[in-house]
Amino acid sequence: MVGRWMQFVREVRTELGHVSWPTRDATVTSTVVVLITVFLIGAFLGGLDIGLSRLVGFLVG
Repeated sequence: MVGRWMQFVREVRTELGHVSWPTRDATVTSTVVVLITVFLIGAFLGGLDIGLSRLVGFLVG
């Protein structure tokens, strides 16, 4: 059982050596794009929620 785990770990390390890792600049740029996108979608959905809540309140009340 331990031998199979050790073989698995060796194979994983070998495969990780073949991975094309992004540069630091590419990672930072992608992270900034994701954060801005999440903020904009969150703001849009928050505004939509407030608007619909007020509309339902107006119609009901």
